[in-house]
Amino acid sequence: MLPDAIFLNIHMYGVMIAVGIVFAFIVLFSYSKKKNIDEKLVNFIFYDGIGAIVFGFLSAAFFQGLYDYIENPDAGFHIGDSITFMGGLFGGVVFFLTVYFILRKKLNLHLSDIISIIPCSILIGHGFGRIGCFFAGCCYGRETDSILGIKFPNLPNPVLPTQLYEAAFLFIMFGVCSYLVMKKDFKHNLSLYLISYGIFRFLLEFIRGDDRGQFIAGITPSQFWSIVMMVAGILVFFILKGKTNKAALK
Repeated sequence: MLPDAIFLNIHMYGVMIAVGIVFAFIVLFSYSKKKNIDEKLVNFIFYDGIGAIVFGFLSAAFFQGLYDYIENPDAGFHIGDSITFMGGLFGGVVFFLTVYFILRKKLNLHLSDIISIIPCSILIGHGFGRIGCFFAGCCYGRETDSILGIKFPNLPNPVLPTQLYEAAFLFIMFGVCSYLVMKKDFKHNLSLYLISYGIFRFLLEFIRGDDRGQFIAGITPSQFWSIVMMVAGILVFFILKGKTNKAALK
């Protein structure tokens, strides 16, 4: 395991986040070019995506602060101590879609043309981000005595490296979604991403060992959002399928 700090105030966590964002946009532009996506739409996704990322980080900090406050109100409400991916994803999606629906008619944008490429960008960006979590020693799993355990400097005992499990899953799903959209012209990558990651993350939470606060009794905050993702994935599938059938009848 590499140390988190590699030079003065430069940390591997931040480096991997930056690498993930860069690769996310490389995938967006390269895949869009190969699929002959309208350049105006791609540029809109790029700028809207930057805004969504910034807002997503703010949302991630806010939701983690909210979970901590719900768990321990006496400690007060604090933002900035840590962040949560699910809260960031929710905030980023809300920002992205809000801007899109405000401008789509004015700019004549059709998100359905690029919707199967977007999950590929999210997956590769998130995958590198999880490697960053490994370097930072956060988002770890339960304590273990098995050979799979890794000792982080900030923890007393070895734990399961759930960051690497998740990174592996995300990179595999990136390969699957990339193959489907580029080779098979698959139209339902977004549904595949939402449902598959929702299931994976829901199950992964059972072996996570870090405390991320409370939201709804009986399940972790991430398990709640995992259920939301799975339901959203099913809805998106039927919405897109309905649009495809409607277009075929014209």
